[in-house]
Amino acid sequence: MLFAVNGLIGCPVAASDGDIGSVKDFLFDDRSWKIRWMTVDTGHWLTGRQVLIHPSAIAPLELPPKPALPMMTGGQTLTISVRLTKQQIDSSPDAREGAPCTADLEARLYNHYGIDPYWGDTYFGPDAIDPLSKPIAAENAVRQQAMRSGAGDGDLYLGSVAEAKSLTVHATDGDLGPVENILADDANWDIRYLVVATRHWLPGKLVQLAPYAVTNINWSDHRISVNVTRDQVKSAPAWDPVAMVDKVAEDQLHQHFGWPGYGR
Repeated sequence: MLFAVNGLIGCPVAASDGDIGSVKDFLFDDRSWKIRWMTVDTGHWLTGRQVLIHPSAIAPLELPPKPALPMMTGGQTLTISVRLTKQQIDSSPDAREGAPCTADLEARLYNHYGIDPYWGDTYFGPDAIDPLSKPIAAENAVRQQAMRSGAGDGDLYLGSVAEAKSLTVHATDGDLGPVENILADDANWDIRYLVVATRHWLPGKLVQLAPYAVTNINWSDHRISVNVTRDQVKSAPAWDPVAMVDKVAEDQLHQHFGWPGYGR
């Protein structure tokens, strides 16, 4: 089932033995398009700590029925339940609030929670599966340099769902518009689509673009490059929150752009 990731930001989070705070953000690998961590604002419980919860610990989402699905605004009444105790979370590797999620921190978190780093499938190639690979470490160094030079801010290792809304999508022949939302699969927490608002040149139209179309993300310049044309986007089916969960509509979208399908 697909859901709007941005709609979970602000929702309360509950461990198996009590509330721990609310969803602050989600961090994702922008090569494999996997959501890797949910960041939790714990309020006064763990002041100054950045709490990271892996998607494998999140209980199945109980989303509202159609047509309210997927949620498009944050902080709704849905509670995110995690299969962890407050003690497990409290004793997790210390991550300073606002600090980047480094490869070293991820390795320690995987070890603490007993999580398989390769959990979940990916549709974007075998080279994108390894969460602790050297290419990511190299990219991290580039992002750290960008931070030091003042060219960018935010997470230096993984992409932020909250910050993704500041990105503008660029086709091969011009701008398309900003990222409006991110849609993910609640089974493996794969990012399936970016919802792009083409309001500046196609008023009122929202279009889904799969990660298959993405050729580059420049977080410092707030830019996503895609290998589609404006005409392709103009003639693509408009995004419908209800039809989104219909396989026929999804297949039509993929056929329009020539993308592979998602296995089910």
